[in-house]
Amino acid sequence: MLLKDNRSSAEARRTLTCALLVCAAVVMLPCMGQAQAKVGTTGAQFLELGVSARAMGMAEAFAATANDISAVYYNPAGLTSLFGREATFTYISMPADVGFGFGAVGLPLESIGGILGIGVYALSSGQMIERTQTSGTYEGTGRTFGWNDFAASVSYGRYLTDRFSVGFTVKYIGEFVHDYSASGWSADVGTVYDTGHRGFRIAMVISNFGPDLTMISKSYPLPINFKFGGCIDVIQGENHLVTFAAEGSHPSDNLEKYNTGLEYVFKDRYVLRAGQRFNYDIDGFTAGGGLRVPFSDDSDLRFDYAYQDFGILTQVHRFTMTIAF
Repeated sequence: MLLKDNRSSAEARRTLTCALLVCAAVVMLPCMGQAQAKVGTTGAQFLELGVSARAMGMAEAFAATANDISAVYYNPAGLTSLFGREATFTYISMPADVGFGFGAVGLPLESIGGILGIGVYALSSGQMIERTQTSGTYEGTGRTFGWNDFAASVSYGRYLTDRFSVGFTVKYIGEFVHDYSASGWSADVGTVYDTGHRGFRIAMVISNFGPDLTMISKSYPLPINFKFGGCIDVIQGENHLVTFAAEGSHPSDNLEKYNTGLEYVFKDRYVLRAGQRFNYDIDGFTAGGGLRVPFSDDSDLRFDYAYQDFGILTQVHRFTMTIAF
């Protein structure tokens, strides 16, 4: 009995130490660079919207948690968690009738090892009335225009050791408005280290690294972001699993940001999520849920929903459907 108690105490200390390490790393992230807001200095902002209802339900504290096909966006190193083929689609209802969609598929490469991921992103503003200034007033011209963004990505992730994985993503980016357009490319690099203890994982990602885009004669940089985070299973039971995740980021166009999230899974089928985003301009609280429906030994269908508080712009709703087969 004494030996069992000692083992329980030692495991509790290890769990607490792991959680403190994640929190300390997130708190220390601002020391990596000077705090300076550069809001409005980058383009292709649709690359920062977030593509997964599951991830947003956890406030996008997801760099280390990403273990599904949405890893093509959050951390390509997380693709190594896929055990088979996966496909997903997300629709996001944005304010002002802006629509955003995301689709991706993941394929294991048995011949060379690793996982291949392909993603597609599309944003549309819908049709807006074209106006021109006349005598100090703005009048309609009788024409309409729309702003459309598009990106396509190819990702690859694989294990370098039994606990350390790395991933890469290359994206084509295009922005189109009226008769004008801008296009270019960017790259993401991510790593994940699995400690093997209570699902504790540490991850680092740099995303949207690439040359400036040029619209007409004006050039603007991409929204480069560096993220560091971790996740740990704080409760592991036969029917219950609770995962806590924390993450800090250092974007090139804003101050440091922090995300924390929880995911509760009951009987590996029913899911509840909640999270909080700190130091963001307009939003903070997120919540969501999900349902997993297995239809064979190795296949399942997953439905996820996320609510995001968008401050003065009310709220944003995300809906994701994923199939593993």
